[in-house]
Amino acid sequence: MAVTSKSLVEKALHERPTRRQTVAFAVHLFTASGAVFGLLALIAAVEGNWALMFTWLGAALFVDGIDGSMARKARVWEVLPRWSGETLDLVVDYLTYVLVPAFAVATSGMMPAWLAVPASAAILLTSALYFADTEMKTDDLYFQGFPAVWNLVVFYFFLIPMNHWVIAAIIAALSIGTFLPIKFVHPFRVVRLRLVTIALLALWAVLGIVAVVDGLRPPTWVTLGLAGCALYFLLFGLIPFRRKTPVA
Repeated sequence: MAVTSKSLVEKALHERPTRRQTVAFAVHLFTASGAVFGLLALIAAVEGNWALMFTWLGAALFVDGIDGSMARKARVWEVLPRWSGETLDLVVDYLTYVLVPAFAVATSGMMPAWLAVPASAAILLTSALYFADTEMKTDDLYFQGFPAVWNLVVFYFFLIPMNHWVIAAIIAALSIGTFLPIKFVHPFRVVRLRLVTIALLALWAVLGIVAVVDGLRPPTWVTLGLAGCALYFLLFGLIPFRRKTPVA
């Protein structure tokens, strides 16, 4: 049977994406924009412009911080099952959380090359395995093991002057911590003290912006504030508490 122009038009109209599909795909594009910020961060790192590198990594972190809520609201896994938002998120996160920071460690001169390259390799290898771990999140929505947030760790390496052996020791400890049953808080999804956690996250963001604007040499009070926030997030999962029902 010959295909008429009318039937082609009807088929095209039938297959046209719905509004929900368009919104869902826009959310995926928003998530993918983090990769563009990752590229810009890498270019800045190649040029040795570390403050600009963290500006772009901060933009990627902002995208990663809100795209999950957007995806859940748009129910993208139902509307566009062909594309995995989780896989997309992991791809972008590996670039911005791991690869660019590892490159900075390897090339910034914070450690001698003979130590910097193995340290960067440890970051890349342990993070790749962590991202492939199907049990990276606990039932109560904590991260299990150090969640490969090397963008934040390396930010502190630039912010606070450290001996290269101290940097190497921190990288080694966190790399090992990737595989340990240690809890790290998810700032938006863990119920316990959620408002406090979000408030401190907001404070950290403001102080981080100040530090970047000041070329990673901010006033002492900014550095102390950032260090205090880091201590909170590091120790949060280690403090015993009575469990509550997790909320997605």
